[in-house]
Amino acid sequence: MDLRKLQRIVVDALDDIKAQDIRVFNTTGQTELFDRVIIATGTSNRQTRSLAAHVRDKVKEAGGTVVSMEGGETGEWVLVDLGDAVVHIMQPAIRAYYNLEELWGAKPVRMQIARAPASKAPAAKKSNARKPASRAAGASAAAAGAAGAPARKRRPRAAAG
Repeated sequence: MDLRKLQRIVVDALDDIKAQDIRVFNTTGQTELFDRVIIATGTSNRQTRSLAAHVRDKVKEAGGTVVSMEGGETGEWVLVDLGDAVVHIMQPAIRAYYNLEELWGAKPVRMQIARAPASKAPAAKKSNARKPASRAAGASAAAAGAAGAPARKRRPRAAAG
């Protein structure tokens, strides 16, 4: 499979499952074992495992080869070996500790991450500010002891007997 196509499939698969801080590095002059290192962050064990499985599945769907996948047991750092590219999916603390960008980051590859079209973007959040209530409603809310909460009518208790 073409290297550019492979890295596009991987980056898109990572973006599908909301990986954070996706970086691609050209390692051609640093090692003969692989040509690309792709590093991404997952926020939990479950997400890192899911990201790795999604990458594996998308590469296989496109006719690519997955050599191996390691680290799925713990999910703190999952490595997907694709032959020409190695994908590291790590939790933030592990990524900061091992700092693979320092080791492999000499030649970053610029890639645009495909984001959802603007029509699918979530609508802007509405302000939580409430409109001022009328004096009568404000007085009854204050009497109820909860500012901004609707006043409740109390039922008279039934006489025992």
